[in-house]
Amino acid sequence: MAQRKATITRNTLETQITASVNLDGTGVAKFETGVPFLDHMMDQIARHGLIDLDIKAVGDLHIDAHHTVEDIGITLGQAVNEAVGDKKGIVRYGHSYVPLDEALSRVVIDFSGRPGLEFHVPFTRGQVGGFDVDLFIEFFQGFVNHAKVTLHVDNIRGHNTHHQAETVFKAFGRALRMALSFDERMAGITPSTKGSL
Repeated sequence: MAQRKATITRNTLETQITASVNLDGTGVAKFETGVPFLDHMMDQIARHGLIDLDIKAVGDLHIDAHHTVEDIGITLGQAVNEAVGDKKGIVRYGHSYVPLDEALSRVVIDFSGRPGLEFHVPFTRGQVGGFDVDLFIEFFQGFVNHAKVTLHVDNIRGHNTHHQAETVFKAFGRALRMALSFDERMAGITPSTKGSL
């Protein structure tokens, strides 16, 4: 079976981003974004999702990280959407609970073709590693809008902000891995009663 790969380049007046994905990879990750804590979180997606990611971004970080983080989410979503193709044979739904010490998060995803985000993460601090945690919702909103998925993200408990974020991204990676895996009994079949996604 051919590996599901895609490369997307997005250029605006605010950012220039290239994202390459291999949905059937081994978790190899390479990032040049200028946003170290986001790189650390995206590394969780790659490792736990077994998705190869290569993301390069140049953005207006002299203002703040907002445009860069949001546009990385958009470009990554576009790349995943292109790589997944017609979705025939995939499980479609994925979910994961991930703990890290006191923190516990749950992520549920549906490759439905309908963008939707429910993000409920009560971060206990506004920043971690110099990163504004408000930008995580911008990352995920950009992703769901362009990957065309429904995504529910819930931090169930936790008081260490780094742990809260890391459990979210680990769970997101594992949920992606489940949803994008193939179901042998659904080979060549679109996982929807409508016949299309």
